[in-house]
Amino acid sequence: MATSAEMDRMYRRQRYIYDLTRKYYLLGRDRLLREMEVAPGERVLEIGCGTARNLIRLAQWRPEARCYGLDASNEMLVTAAAKVKAAGLESRIVLRQEMAEQLDYARTFGLAGPFDTAFFSYSLSMIPTWREAIEAALANLKPRAALYVVDFWDQGEWPDWFRTMLKGWLDLFHVQFRPELLEYLQEMAKQGRGSLELQAVAGRYAYLAKFRKAA
Repeated sequence: MATSAEMDRMYRRQRYIYDLTRKYYLLGRDRLLREMEVAPGERVLEIGCGTARNLIRLAQWRPEARCYGLDASNEMLVTAAAKVKAAGLESRIVLRQEMAEQLDYARTFGLAGPFDTAFFSYSLSMIPTWREAIEAALANLKPRAALYVVDFWDQGEWPDWFRTMLKGWLDLFHVQFRPELLEYLQEMAKQGRGSLELQAVAGRYAYLAKFRKAA
């Protein structure tokens, strides 16, 4: 299991160029933010929020939302806090350092009740304990609330050379496509734990999943 210290070592320098480099290959993030169902006053949590790029956009596009961000790396959260302050959104975005699988809405954020929505944006492919992270996310959501995931798929409609090149590039950052992750979500739906909707992004470059928790 990756520790917070290990995540800090990974991102100590990467955090300065993270947004600049990732915008070219983390496709579907803005689509997720636009399609996310958020009612006025609802609490939205991003697990693995990194530099808070997504939370800042969400807060700007959905001024009625109350936004929360969780990340294992304190180094990334230093950058996130600076970006949130620069955007003038300190009163709308709350950031906390915590491992994804250890999330607890009361202990971590001091909240009296669970979240209305949660999402992972290209973070599950970097979390070794991704099963535990999903379970923690669901445990911290209200009944009938939605968990969203956007992450790498199998690039099924892309040529072989592109898939090989992408895999090599992602390996440099300890990122990988996990087919078992989708299988896990599908199995949870079969077990009646919720319903699953799946959309392809850019020819199966990535997928956008919406898992609505059962009542």
